[in-house]
Amino acid sequence: MNKIIRIVGLFAFLGFYTIEAQQVVKKDTMKGTELTITMDTKVDGLLNDLEGKCDKVEAIENKPATKIDVSNKAKTTAEICRDNPRIMGFKIQVSVVKSNEESNEVKTYFRSKFPSIKVITDASLRPNYKVLAGSYFSKQSAAADLAKVRQIFKDARTVEYNIFCVEGK
Repeated sequence: MNKIIRIVGLFAFLGFYTIEAQQVVKKDTMKGTELTITMDTKVDGLLNDLEGKCDKVEAIENKPATKIDVSNKAKTTAEICRDNPRIMGFKIQVSVVKSNEESNEVKTYFRSKFPSIKVITDASLRPNYKVLAGSYFSKQSAAADLAKVRQIFKDARTVEYNIFCVEGK
């Protein structure tokens, strides 16, 4: 299969250079597919020398098994936030209203009563708008704020919602 091909360079007619090359058939190491490559005989010799020095099968068989240490310890909030800036958490649904103007009025009133709790509008249910407050990791962490909000907004409840991890309580 290795037949010699003489490749004459662009300026070979002037005697500048000639290259001797051969077609080499190699087998792909992953799937065993035959590859035909045209290369200089010196390059083929160097590659064969390198391949001879690598005994891949023996190296794999003699390699000790890799141990993976999986800790049973729960991740801290900082570790979770580092891995995922947005996570599924909870917000307090203050109310659902029919227009953006109404949602702005509810937000303004909410801010006057609870200035330390962030409030947003979710327009995903158009024509209805949700007014949502806070960002919490769990229903239990939202319970204290929910009790305060329910004193003014009787229909308030916690709902699952994507939150920014750094804002969560």
